[in-house]
Amino acid sequence: MYSLVLLVLSFCLPFPSLEVGQWCYDIQNVSCGPATWKNDYAMCGLKSQSPINIVTKKAKFDENLTPFIFHGYDHVDTKVNWPITNNGHTVTVTLNGDITIKGGNLPYTYKAAQFHYHWGTETDPGSEHTIDGEQYPMEMHIVHYNEKYGSLENALKHSDGVAVLGFLFEESNENNEGMNVIIQELKFVSTSGGKNQLKSFALNTIIPDHENLMKYYRYQGSLTTPGCDEAVIWTVFAEPIPISKKQLNAFSASLFYSDSEPMKLNFRPVQKLNDRPVYVSDSAMRLFNAVWLSVILAVWTSIYFN
Repeated sequence: MYSLVLLVLSFCLPFPSLEVGQWCYDIQNVSCGPATWKNDYAMCGLKSQSPINIVTKKAKFDENLTPFIFHGYDHVDTKVNWPITNNGHTVTVTLNGDITIKGGNLPYTYKAAQFHYHWGTETDPGSEHTIDGEQYPMEMHIVHYNEKYGSLENALKHSDGVAVLGFLFEESNENNEGMNVIIQELKFVSTSGGKNQLKSFALNTIIPDHENLMKYYRYQGSLTTPGCDEAVIWTVFAEPIPISKKQLNAFSASLFYSDSEPMKLNFRPVQKLNDRPVYVSDSAMRLFNAVWLSVILAVWTSIYFN
């Protein structure tokens, strides 16, 4: 009789991933997937949500989108460790030290807080943003907060509070050596809640060279996970980061959700743009114009001297 009562009670208890305040991705359970987030997190149902599909031909040229100034991205502090964590949704590296960005028409200086990844499977892409409908294998977000607000938590209360740099990945035949510092740590944080200490390194080793960061897209959006705070100035760089298939597969092979299922397809689908403009950097337009100018000059020279 006692066993029967326990059995009945067990069916009455809520499934862990369906408890109020819990969220997940569709591959875990569609009942707590992205379409349901707005039920427990009201901001996830607002009209300036992220990610989005960037339609390049509709992006508006903005001469104010100048190149970024990266401070501390090339510095290694051997006395500092960065916590690396499996938070049950992704792998996150918390950044310490004097690492900031400014320029790029940002209204203030923004301090780096953390970076994390979104990915797919061995056969399916997993980026959050798409460009002209194309979804990339993986995406990295480096999250910065407006220094005048003092912390990421406070910054999320303001529309200019957070600046996220989004980097898309493309599959390459060769390993990305810079990514090995992250990939070799995944086995130490394989389970949800797993934590380890990562020796700090120069952040510019895991992003494209500075000259390849001139072209980018800009729009106002939100966090891509609950609570979906609409406090993010988004920058999505056009130049993808190369990474080998073996390195890509290491993420879904090494990391697990809280239900012990392989962590994969941990991305939010693209959201409606609504009336938001998307801008393209001045540097991108200058490059475009420079190419056309060189073509015109070559044609003119050929005609004039021949």
